[in-house]
Order: sequence, then C-alpha cells, then structure tokens
Amino acid sequence: MGSIEILKNKDCKVIIEKGELISFQHNNHEYIHQKGNRGWRNSDDEMFPVIGPTSKNNFIVHTKNGDAILDQHGLLRELEYSLDSCDKNSAKFIKEYKRNTQIANSKFPNKSSEGKLFWPFDFTFQKNFTLEKDVLKIDFIIESERGMPFMLGYHPAFLLSNSGKETLESNGTEMTLTDVYKAGSNAFPVLNSDKIILKNIHKKNLEITTKGFNNFMLWTEVDNMLCIEPITQYTSYTDQKFSEENMSLSDGKNIFSVAVKIL
Repeated sequence: MGSIEILKNKDCKVIIEKGELISFQHNNHEYIHQKGNRGWRNSDDEMFPVIGPTSKNNFIVHTKNGDAILDQHGLLRELEYSLDSCDKNSAKFIKEYKRNTQIANSKFPNKSSEGKLFWPFDFTFQKNFTLEKDVLKIDFIIESERGMPFMLGYHPAFLLSNSGKETLESNGTEMTLTDVYKAGSNAFPVLNSDKIILKNIHKKNLEITTKGFNNFMLWTEVDNMLCIEPITQYTSYTDQKFSEENMSLSDGKNIFSVAVKIL
C-alpha cells in the first residue's frame, strides 16, 4: 500500500495522505483546504497531549510521572502514522510512543527554543476514517496507562469561497469570519457544544458533530480557509498552568469522534 489512500462511494471521495485528510469531495466540490494555498501549510492535524502555547509555561507540563517538555499543541504531530488497514470505505492509522523518548521539534530553532520534546507516558493513538453516504467519520482512540493526563484537539481546515461571506451556527448563535479574525492566534472559542454548521457559499453546507470533545475553537487569517477544531479544553484565554490538574485523565482507553456531514 502506498502513502495515498482513497475512499469512495457514489457521491463522495476522500483522499488521505500518510494519515492526513487532504481532500473530501462531494459531487466534485472540494471541502478541505488544499496544501499550498494561502492560510496554513497543512490540511489537518491533531493536538495531543496538550492544546495551546506551552511557551507561557516555559514549555514544561507537570505530571505525576514527572515534568515533560512539549511545544505548542504537543508532540503527536511530530510522529508519523503507520497504515493499519484500508478498504474502499475505511482506513485506519496508528502512532505509537514510548515514554520519555526524545523527539526532534520541527519548530526549533526558528519558532521555539526547545530542540527536543518528550512525554513521560506510553501511548498509542489511532485515527480511523469511515465514509458512509454523505458523512465522513473520524474516530480517535487513545490507549495509555489509566490516569495519564491529556488534552485532545482535532485541527481540520475547510476550503472557503474567498469571499469572506461564510457564516457558522452553534447552539443557536451565528458567527462570522470577522468574529474569528478578531480572536487572532487565540482562536475563537465555541464552548459547551458538540455541533457546528458551516454555511458555505456556492456549495452545500457542512454539519460537524462530535463525541467526547464538547468544545470547538475557530481559527483563520484568510478568506479562503477556516479551521473548525473540536477540542477537549480551551486554554488560550486563561493563565492556567499546564499540569494534569487542568487536563483530562485517561480511562486506559478513550474514544473521541468527529463526523463531517454534507447537508
């Protein structure tokens, strides 16, 4: 099997490159931000085991197994996925990490003072895609020792019309791209929500529903792309220390889900 996996049905096509969602098309309309376009170098990513800028904590995360050194959004993004299985409607990927293994930080030295990152817990992280009719479901399965502290965020980028006219709705509240721009690098919080609707221009709307996350944050700096990010915790507007007191604790196996539906 190569590095590109394709899921297809009558109306939809999904393209995954080394575990990264790079295309979700419905009747030839693209819904995912294309790498190389303005806005962001990626099209999706995961934030784990922390979310947010650890620089305000001197890159230190306090845990019961000792202090860790993590950069913004953790170290999972520095690991490579291995393909576990694939068929015409599903693909499963996995990352594995052994406690205290030092991982090179791609942000160093231009955007970070920390050359190496590490985490004092073993974990496996699965990312499973399933395409059913007009819905792309992505499950995240985290296995670790019980009590491991963590945050989890999913960071997909959606393709917009470049008009600046798209809007979003969640919990009966409408949001505009102007609202998102104003939040800047902190990202715009949509808290206590498991559903958000992206109202597109010139193509069908998207409904994004989640299980286990309970929050979103929205980020963009351009009119052609919007990141709609399910998150377990929102850290940008707080002075909280990065420690397990402010994180979720593992049950040993935790499952989170995101469903992207064409309306």
